[in-house]
Amino acid sequence: MMMKQLYLIVLSTVFIVSCKEKPESISTEKVDLASYVDPFIGTGGHGHTYPGATVPFGMLQVSPVNGISAWDWCSGYHYSDSIVVGFSHLNLSGTGIGDLADILFMPSNKAFDLTLNPMSRDSLPYKSTYNHNNEKASPGYYQVFLEDHNINVELTTSKRTAYHRYTFKEDDDQSVIINLGFAINWDKVVASSLKVEDRYTVSGYRHSTGWAHNQKVFFVAKFSKPIADYKLYVDGEVYKDGGHEGIKSTAQLFFDHNEKSTELIAKVAVSSVSIENAKDNLGTDGFDFEKTKSDAKNLWNSALSAIAVETPTDSLKTIFYTALYHAQLAPVTFSDKNGQFRMENDSIVTADDYTAYSTLSLWDTFRAEHPLLTLIAPDRVSDMVNSMLAYYEVKKILPVWTLYGNETNTMTGYHSIPVIVEAYKKGIRGFDAEKAYEAMKNTMMQDERGLDHYKKHGYIPYSLLDESVTITLEYAYNDWCVAEMAKELGKEEDYQFFLKRSKAYQHLYDAESGFMRGKSVDGKSWNEPFDAKHSNHREQTDYTEGNAWQHSWFVPQDVDDLIKIHGGNDAFSKRLEQLFTESSEITGDNISADITGLIGQYAHGNEPSHHIAYMFNHADQPWRTQYWARHIMDTQYNTTPNGLSGNEDCGQMSAWYVLSSIGLYPMNPASAEYEIGTPIFEKATIKLADNSFVIEAENVSDKNFYIQSATLNGKEFNQTRISHEEILKGGTLHFVMGDQPNKNWGVNNISQPSNN
Repeated sequence: MMMKQLYLIVLSTVFIVSCKEKPESISTEKVDLASYVDPFIGTGGHGHTYPGATVPFGMLQVSPVNGISAWDWCSGYHYSDSIVVGFSHLNLSGTGIGDLADILFMPSNKAFDLTLNPMSRDSLPYKSTYNHNNEKASPGYYQVFLEDHNINVELTTSKRTAYHRYTFKEDDDQSVIINLGFAINWDKVVASSLKVEDRYTVSGYRHSTGWAHNQKVFFVAKFSKPIADYKLYVDGEVYKDGGHEGIKSTAQLFFDHNEKSTELIAKVAVSSVSIENAKDNLGTDGFDFEKTKSDAKNLWNSALSAIAVETPTDSLKTIFYTALYHAQLAPVTFSDKNGQFRMENDSIVTADDYTAYSTLSLWDTFRAEHPLLTLIAPDRVSDMVNSMLAYYEVKKILPVWTLYGNETNTMTGYHSIPVIVEAYKKGIRGFDAEKAYEAMKNTMMQDERGLDHYKKHGYIPYSLLDESVTITLEYAYNDWCVAEMAKELGKEEDYQFFLKRSKAYQHLYDAESGFMRGKSVDGKSWNEPFDAKHSNHREQTDYTEGNAWQHSWFVPQDVDDLIKIHGGNDAFSKRLEQLFTESSEITGDNISADITGLIGQYAHGNEPSHHIAYMFNHADQPWRTQYWARHIMDTQYNTTPNGLSGNEDCGQMSAWYVLSSIGLYPMNPASAEYEIGTPIFEKATIKLADNSFVIEAENVSDKNFYIQSATLNGKEFNQTRISHEEILKGGTLHFVMGDQPNKNWGVNNISQPSNN
């Protein structure tokens, strides 16, 4: 898309207040930052994002569905496509597994026989072609023209209510198809039902299994025109009355011809609990599409104003603000207006005094997404922690990857743990710390997912569990996080226990090869034969979605010790540099598709690589961090639909850019500290609760990315990390940039705390 012109507006203050929820306010801003956002970035390539309408962390993501079940259609949409089968209300942003695309609406200008059971989108009679020239997207708004039906579709949404506006050609029939039976990717419907409640209202439910193995969605839709006629289809049978349950339920609604307007508006709300809750979520407001669209844009402008960047390069603003937008799509609101939400065991929980969230992609988002939220949305962080603790109550294990209230057990480790510890160490106190500690300790002391082997051997032997190296390294980090929380709470015995276990990575380091390797049960021999470039996706492998080159660096809790066992700063830096300059060949017959964005063997398209460039700081070579961080920003992000080098993964890919571009990165999130990288903006202002923290980069350019000197509030700053506490005090961190490395700046100070 071409860059939109920046224009000035004055936003009114809007307050959205829901029962049992904290109010969300829209502050007064003058600059329309939303005009810089391009939601099509990431919808091509392997980005897996959707272009549809949502609000920050909203319950609904109303977006077009192409109808293809394939990896690059995990969000329901891919920019390479030109066919749409409908517009769904729940969608995933950038995941590597496909699900959702629930409650499908499709407007049409003709009647169809819907008794047939379509096996693919090719057999859906109401599908339509579209052209990107007649498609637009901006924060909180989506528009497309359906060529086969001559209908213009517009979508917008509030926190819990989606709005559709369909504009038909004059004298055309006006119809809407609701399909609860269609599914993509892992999703499969197990029960559904539709009912026309009155001339304006349709309700129903859709129960499915898939990635979320027990997903229940209830919905209600109200229309701006009366329904003149309708047909209900349940598993091929036609009904005139509603309430029939089957596997696949579909309805075609026809609207009153006496209504002369070519415009039809539908508003839709969903709930995980009941149709009654969906009705409560829908509220009593009318069909003011334009006001809802304007309110959504205002919400986004407020959310995007959390960080203001200054640069003469508009493309950098587009990449930055689109990244800041993507970083606030998930986790998503899950609790209803009355606080209720459904657990995977079908129990109904009420979130008292907090909003419950789902779509917790923790293996990805603990690295940069959640650290970013502690800066730009700290009020939401405690709610997210409380959501994790609510999920803990079901299985007495903290969540791994939660989708629509379901534990999917996707990916390795227990990374709700660093999210909780980071929040606590950063002063976020809106949750029960003792309960959180109990949850963390119990999670790491149970026996599931290889923890029995880990506890017995001190590591996971490769013969006992696939991906043993990755899992061991991540459990070691989780242990360090539990130790840190124990120390914070004065639990000395637990602190020492978990700190000792956090050294598990030492068992897997092979000094001869320089890699973390699979070790046998006897603790003496390695998994042979060994090829550091070999990848085998998720089975018969020691590494998760990667190889030894990419996974041997995950010791964020003790980089100094990792450097020591490598032989010191020079040996470590040489090895680390080789990661980026090695050939990008990946060997194997079942190479993980997640290995993308390669710079040498560094794979920016997947999360295990995301912290690595910042490790040079600890080896007294911060100029190498500056070089590679800037190189990654310049080569792995752009303004096209292919603008992400790998899966967006619910905000992590974008959060990496947001933080890195202002010169900060949380290499070890639970340390509550940020590594200094290389800022690309002349000025970045982080708006905090009581003040602002400003990062200035004098002389910065595409060639001047090396730090020459720095001051913090006018005093010399000569270190490569800064604490969250220091940032919260406010002030100005000023860098002077140049085109040659200053090999004296930031050296021999990395172990000193920030005390300027």
